[in-house]
Amino acid sequence: MTFIGSYDLILLDIEMPGISGMEIPQQVKGFLPNARIIFVTSHTEYAIDAFELSIFRYVPKNNLETKLTAAITDAAKLIELEAGQEYTIQTANHMEKIPYKDIFYIQRDGKNSSIVSSVGTSKVRKSLQRVFDELNAPEFIFIDRGYIVNIVQIMKVSDSIAILKNGDQLPISRSHLQEVKRQINQFWGAHI
Repeated sequence: MTFIGSYDLILLDIEMPGISGMEIPQQVKGFLPNARIIFVTSHTEYAIDAFELSIFRYVPKNNLETKLTAAITDAAKLIELEAGQEYTIQTANHMEKIPYKDIFYIQRDGKNSSIVSSVGTSKVRKSLQRVFDELNAPEFIFIDRGYIVNIVQIMKVSDSIAILKNGDQLPISRSHLQEVKRQINQFWGAHI
């Protein structure tokens, strides 16, 4: 499969000539890891498989008019939310820009902070609170005194653990747990 250009959103049907739509997401993610995929199909039995493939949304054909419009609108809002913002680390001999969408979390590292992103770990000579203040974005929240997490990167919260898209599992302090859940719900309620 060859991809020319860059795509943010892909609409697929499960029934296509010569190939199953269920095979395509695995191939797409290799070339376009950040593309959102919406399945449009009459085969509801594939919904569980679509979820396991990290499909953004599953739209049944029998409810196409209302569900497809909502799915595309939600995907566009998420893509817009993730675009454009960057955190800049600058020293006397080094400058690095990290897109917000690529940041998984920021961890306290002594008196400094370590930013864990899709390209690796970057250290900054600033306190965690100062980094949080500079980010100044609703998608970043404290889950513990030692961690700031990007809500967009959270896949699941279970038993005081935040499970991120990259597989990392971070502790949520008991004192933060209810507030973290509230902030996640409020964030997605306001943006999707």
